[in-house]
Parts: sequence; structure tokens; C-alpha cells
Amino acid sequence: MKQMKRILLYLMLMICCSVSSTAQTEVPQIMNVASHETMSLNGAWHYIVDVQEEGYYDYRMNPTRWGFFCNAKPQRPEDLIEYDFDKAPTMKIPGDWNTQDEQLFFYEGTVWFKTSFKAQVPMEGFHTLLYFGAVNYDCRVWVNGKAAGHHVGGFTPFNFDITDLMKNGENTVIVKVDNKRRSENVPTLIFDWWNYGGITRDVMLVKVPPTYIESYQVQLERTKEANAKWREINVCMQLNQPKAGEKVTVRIPELKLEQQLQTDAEGRAAAKLRVAAKKLTLWSPQTPKRYQVELSIAGDHATDSIGFRTIETRGKQLLLNGQPIFLKGVSMHEEKPNGGGRANSTADAHTLLSWAKQMGCNFVRLAHYPHNEYTIREAERMGILVWSEIPCYWTIAWTNEGTYQNAQRQLTDMIRRDQNRANVIIWSIANETPHSAERDQFLGRLAKYARSLDSTRLISMAMEVTSASNYKNRLQDNMHEYVDVVSFNEYIGWYRDVNDAPKMQWEIPYDKPVIVSEFGGGAKYGLHGPKNQRWTEEFQENLYRENLAMLDKIEGLAGTTPWVLKDFRSPRRVLNGIQDYYNRKGLYSDNGEKKKAYYVLKAWYEGKQ
Repeated sequence: MKQMKRILLYLMLMICCSVSSTAQTEVPQIMNVASHETMSLNGAWHYIVDVQEEGYYDYRMNPTRWGFFCNAKPQRPEDLIEYDFDKAPTMKIPGDWNTQDEQLFFYEGTVWFKTSFKAQVPMEGFHTLLYFGAVNYDCRVWVNGKAAGHHVGGFTPFNFDITDLMKNGENTVIVKVDNKRRSENVPTLIFDWWNYGGITRDVMLVKVPPTYIESYQVQLERTKEANAKWREINVCMQLNQPKAGEKVTVRIPELKLEQQLQTDAEGRAAAKLRVAAKKLTLWSPQTPKRYQVELSIAGDHATDSIGFRTIETRGKQLLLNGQPIFLKGVSMHEEKPNGGGRANSTADAHTLLSWAKQMGCNFVRLAHYPHNEYTIREAERMGILVWSEIPCYWTIAWTNEGTYQNAQRQLTDMIRRDQNRANVIIWSIANETPHSAERDQFLGRLAKYARSLDSTRLISMAMEVTSASNYKNRLQDNMHEYVDVVSFNEYIGWYRDVNDAPKMQWEIPYDKPVIVSEFGGGAKYGLHGPKNQRWTEEFQENLYRENLAMLDKIEGLAGTTPWVLKDFRSPRRVLNGIQDYYNRKGLYSDNGEKKKAYYVLKAWYEGKQ
């Protein structure tokens, strides 16, 4: 009898749920999701911590058919079901679990999330996409007990078509999130920032017609004529399906531009819009002008605010709109001001970027992964240039093809999401990677791929200085062949005596612009002492003075992004009473208090044109 009851319960569960093998196919990321009809699923989600992943595997570590994704309820008093989302606590989404549940501060593993929403099945022909801004790191999704899809990667958006999984009335979404570090991941096992787990960015439903505008590029073409009377704007558009003969209208009302296009057999359309140069205000940090651009097909319409500018190099110079520019920058992590946790709103972005602008910055290096779209767009609005990076950090599994495909996917999604943001001028493919033939092949392949997706921006990476003889440093990296801008990290004064700075000579044997992508040292805000006492504000202040004087001597220096805007959490920083699990290299404290080094850098930037 007991065996019969168990079989009946099993059959009941099979009716209500499905395993990941029947998952829907993930559809390509939809660009500019806010331009479509959306319904937010942000809010309080129930969560269950699943340390041994019993909600997904049986005790033999085989995927189970009656996991938590079934959201099962006892049908009789004697039924055994050992979880209940509706009795579980709730957590704010988007958000990370480390700062919302003190028991999970150091936790890396699996947490299940569940929310319910009321909706109507879309009208015939229309589709519903379930969109996630980012989930860290390995994510499996079920809708109404049926698998919707699987995504790997912690910092880029993705979406599933869940049209066939929805029903009229109440619907349920269950998400399994696993942020365990693995050697084959991107990033890999060791990295110097907090591994915030959870659904860390917006979740929403997106209503789309059968044929919709999936992506588009609108870019100003470079010109070699210094006083060209006409400029051309290149427009490329891709439908969600290979459909020929679709009529597309492109409009830029303020410039009185309108053109009709027609898609080819791949569902693509392209055009050049000609505009008088005197009518076009170019985007720059001083004038962050954007124009409303409209693209429409029968049944779908996309509107975006897009700035027009060019970025290129000439020898050791960086040219923005044909004019030399010095990038007065700072590196920053995507962490909330005033208390830590993953930043996930325009308000968070505005605060952090305002701190950078107060310091005189016209540029930020968004380390070491793609930041929230809110950050990119707010920086564009505020007139701040951007370096955007994927997390190929330190020692990646260079010979693992799956690792490469993961990195390429993150690079694709980063470029796809932000390819129309005028302020993004550099795609970065790596940070501080050890030299080897395998690494060169991996990163060289990525650089070529990035250029094939977007030839209008520059490619770079943060290199390491590996050739040093006493006080002479020579940058030697085979990746110089693949990048447009030579960037490197140096920590004179922190990992080498600060008194060495005046003696240092730098040789960069490449005719390309140079960005010093990291330098700096730690200080605890409010700790004072002599300038040779580590961790004091005076130590950091002196370190910056000596480094900036040294950097002024580097030929071809086109910009700097010192490390780092503000103190941020890191499990590698364990010194009690000083670090307390914070990297203290910030020019601001975590609460936005200015350290003495802030004023040194600000004064230096004020002297740069």
C-alpha cells in the first residue's frame, strides 16, 4: 500500500512539472527592453536555501523529477513534501542574498526563488518573453512547473520565450540560482570582489508581436575630412526571424531624417542617413547630446536616445570626434554606495558616477564585468565615457573550449546590449592575465570576435608589467597586436616601495595610446599617521603624489583609471580592524567620505586638458 501511494504521488508530480531536458530554447537577447510593453516581476520573492541541492538532485546526484521546481503541495494528510515556498521567507528582487540575509553573508551555493503573477495568455500571434537583467551565476528557470530554460553567466541579460508555458490567471516562476565558483567559469575560482549571489537585476515580462525588432546599430561613420560638410549615420537592424520584404522606417525627428528600408532574406536591413555636419551636435563629455531615434515595422516600434560621436586612435593619441582627449578616469565596481551589496538602480548609478564627476573624471572603467544597463545609460546622460569589460580575470581555463564559449557569449551580450551607447568607447576582454601561448590564442580569438561585432569602438585589456630590471619597466605582451589601446596595471608604492616611483622608467614599445588601468593603495578612512605608515590616509595620499609625478613621464599617456572609486567588499581582504573584508583602495570610503588621496587626484585632473 505504501509503495502504491508513493507511485501515485510520483505520477501526480509528473503531471505538474517537467525537468530541464524539456526546456524551451533561449531566444536572443532583446535590445532596449524598455521600449517594449513590459510588466515588472520585481518585488518580494520567496526563497529557500538549498545547500546540498536536494531540490534538483536525488541522493545519488542524479537530476530528480520531483524537485522544488514542481512547487508541489500535499494533496492528503499523509503526503510527504519537505519544502513549501509559501511558508519560506521573502527577499527583495532584484537584490543579492549576501546582504539581505545575514546567515548568507559568505554563502556560495544554491538558493531557490519563487514568485507568482497574474496575467492573460497573449493574443494569438503575440509572444511573452521572460527577461532577466542578470542572475549570478548558473540559473535554471521554470514557469508553472515546466522548464523555461538554463543560462550561465552572472552579468549579462537573457530571455526565454514562455508563451506556451503561460496560462490565464495566476502563473508561477521558480528560479534555481547557483553562484558556486568553478575553475572552468568566467570568472574562475579566484577573484578580488564579492561573489554576490542572486537575481541581481530586473525581471520582467516583455510582450512582443510575432515579428519584432530584435536588435539595431545606429552609429556615426568616421570621416577623414576635418571640415566635412556632410556626415553619414549607419543604421543596421535585425528582426527576430529571417523574414524578407518587411518594410522598415527609420526616423530621427530632430534632424528631419526619415528613410524606408526593406529586410533581406536574413531579416536584416541597412541604410546610410546623410545629414549636414553643421546640424549635428556630436556627443562628448562637455555636450552629451542625444537624439531620439525611431525604428518601426508593421506591428512593432522601437525608440531610443542615441548620441553620435567617433572614437579612434592616431599614433599614441586618442581622438574623440577627431580631437585629442585625455581620459581622466577611475575604476569602479558595481556595488551600492553606503553599505555594500550589488548596485541595481539608476539611483545607485547616479550616486557612484556623481562621486567620479566630483573628482574631475570624464571616464570610468567598469570593472571587472559588464555593469547594469542603468549605469551605462546614466553615465551617457551625465557625459561620462566608459570602458566596459568581461570577467576574463587572472587565471582562466585557457584550453577549455567551453570556457571560451562562455567568455564569447558574455562578450556578445555585453556588446549587443550597449552597442548604441555613445559613451562606451572601449570593449575590454581581460584583466591581469598571465602570459602563455594558450592565453594569447584565447584572448586573440576574443579580440577578433569583438571587432567583428563592432568595428566602431576600441579594443583593450588590462595587461601586467612582467619585464622589469631594477628601475626600468618594459611592457611586453603579445596581445599588443590585437588591441587598439595599450593598458596596464601598476602598483608602485603598494606592492613595491613608494620611494621607487621617482626612479622608475617606463618603456612601452608600441605606437598606440597608453592607459594606466590601475594604480593605488589602501587606506582606512579616518586613520591618520605618518606618510610611511601603511593603511593611513597620509600613506595613500603620498602614494598618489609619487605615482602621478611618475605617470606624467610616460610617453603617450592617454588616460588613467586608478584603483578604485570606493572601498568595496572582498573575501580576500581579511585584516581585522583595517580591511574587515573590504578592499580599502578606494578614494572614497564605502559611505562616500573623501580620503586625502581624493584631493591629490582631483587637483591633477584639473591640470589635464
